[in-house]
Amino acid sequence: MKKFFLFALFAAFFATAGAASASAQAVDTSNPDAMVKTITQQVMDQIRGDKSIQSGDITKITQLVDQKILPYMDFHRTTQLAMGRNWRTATPEQQAQVIDQFKMLLIRTYSGALAQVRDQHIQYKPFRANPDDTDVVVRSTVLNNGQTIELDYRLYKTPQGWRVYDINVLGAWLIQAYQQQFQEKIQQGGVDGLIQFLTQRNQQLAAGKNS
Repeated sequence: MKKFFLFALFAAFFATAGAASASAQAVDTSNPDAMVKTITQQVMDQIRGDKSIQSGDITKITQLVDQKILPYMDFHRTTQLAMGRNWRTATPEQQAQVIDQFKMLLIRTYSGALAQVRDQHIQYKPFRANPDDTDVVVRSTVLNNGQTIELDYRLYKTPQGWRVYDINVLGAWLIQAYQQQFQEKIQQGGVDGLIQFLTQRNQQLAAGKNS
């Protein structure tokens, strides 16, 4: 179940955030439901057609994120909410470091799961929102070898269109999953302690150490 959870979380993260490919103009960011569906299909197609991504090439995966994630996901907001009230005590330089290290942690933690993206199918639940809503959830399920996973995307409205900022897999929201850990590291060593932890963890993962 843990392995399947990692696949789902990683797929969700990149499906919502990294899939503009060559047809970015076709993504309608004014409609959260349509936006998620379009970029999800595009990223699944891109992963299936790229053997280097399927093999877990971290350079290629990082390039994909850097080039494709920013238009559709507000990772600044994701990190800010994960840090909670501690965000306000961090300097702009510290905030930037946490964002960079947190993003790299997610990339390195879940990059291997991309090799599992093959014949998964995504079914979307009816989208329910009022016209004046500025924070919505697009709900879906992933079908994989007879198993079903709940997969939801939380978005908020910006002047530039809708942006994804949180992911829910099997009832666990990404932001909530990291809030306690971030809080503990900051209590132990301040914001610099959190940065040190994230940096060291990324170094361990880069060296192939998973524990």
